[in-house]
Amino acid sequence: MWAAVAIFSGTYLVLALGRAPLLRVDRAGAAIIGATCMVAFGVLTLEEAVQAIDHQTIFLLFGMMIVVANLRLSGFFRLVAAWAVQHAPRPLLLLTAVVWTTGVLSAFFVNDTMCLVMTPLVLEVATALGRNPLPYLLGVAMASNIGSAATITGNPQNMMIGAFSGIAYRAFAAALAPIAAVGLLLTLAILIATHWQEFRAEPPLPRERVRVRVNRVLLAKSLAVAGGMIAGFFAGWPVPVVALLAGALLLVTRRVKPEKIYREVDWPLLAMFMGLFVVVAGMEKAVLAEEAALIASRLRLDRPAVLTSVAAVLSNLVSNVPAVLVFKPLIGHLADPQRAWLVLAMASTFAGNLTLVGSVANLIVVERARRQVRITFLAYLRAGLPLALLSLALGAWMLR
Repeated sequence: MWAAVAIFSGTYLVLALGRAPLLRVDRAGAAIIGATCMVAFGVLTLEEAVQAIDHQTIFLLFGMMIVVANLRLSGFFRLVAAWAVQHAPRPLLLLTAVVWTTGVLSAFFVNDTMCLVMTPLVLEVATALGRNPLPYLLGVAMASNIGSAATITGNPQNMMIGAFSGIAYRAFAAALAPIAAVGLLLTLAILIATHWQEFRAEPPLPRERVRVRVNRVLLAKSLAVAGGMIAGFFAGWPVPVVALLAGALLLVTRRVKPEKIYREVDWPLLAMFMGLFVVVAGMEKAVLAEEAALIASRLRLDRPAVLTSVAAVLSNLVSNVPAVLVFKPLIGHLADPQRAWLVLAMASTFAGNLTLVGSVANLIVVERARRQVRITFLAYLRAGLPLALLSLALGAWMLR
């Protein structure tokens, strides 16, 4: 038991810090080391460690990465984003286009990818038009977090929750898409309120032409496969199987070198997932198996407001994927597990807007824009804090 607690605590400490002190060990490395120690110290057998890995989540995430890689290489995301911002004649409409384009695409194609695509485009357009890029860049980060809560394929933690809970893709979207839509409206309102100087006088914007390189053949194929994949999700077919099938179809090609696709796959994230599955399974076996029901009862996690608060705090301490895994042994002991999973998906995602380091999506925007725009912790907090608190309260109320 003490070995399990020590390994779990050490792993999550590195997850919280982002890197092991005095060592070059990142989050993925910490998860791999922790999983190995769970087996080496006898907390889990090798067979139990292998069984602890949720293969549905890994398959879904891997399949989605291949589909998104093809869409990105074809120029699809940039094409859609460029069209949206080019048809926004005023600053307020430009912000609206940025928020809704980022949010809707994040719902289906993973929010981190949308931040990689949207940040340079928004920066290019805002700079060329002589506008302050800050509110538009914040719109990319915050809308990607909010929009990704809408579906199982919006972000990695939702993919995990979809696999753990067994909730159908359509049912998940029916519950959370309306909350995400209202959240995007909140995002617009708060960004306008906190950056009113940018929007108070709205002179018409000149049309700024953005050049987009498109591989037409790859674009057509990727759109056909992605459309069929989403249709399969809503039809109720097994989500991991559909995602893997879509990825496999896109690997059958004469035009794209496979190395280009493999470079787009986030291998460290997949490794971190597998390691964390084992670390949490060791903790569950040694400590939580008999105490899970008592812990869930004492914390009153049956109440959406309480579960939302605890999940939001933990997500900002150790990141949302590790936070969701901590709740895995507890959710099954609640009176309404399905509602609890939906609350957890909403809370762990919306909590990413609380601070600049609250989600990987935020850090991607900061890093991609840093050569031209410095987004400070306080500049982010000014809009992120009220948005996170209001959206979390709204989500908890709508899922009560």
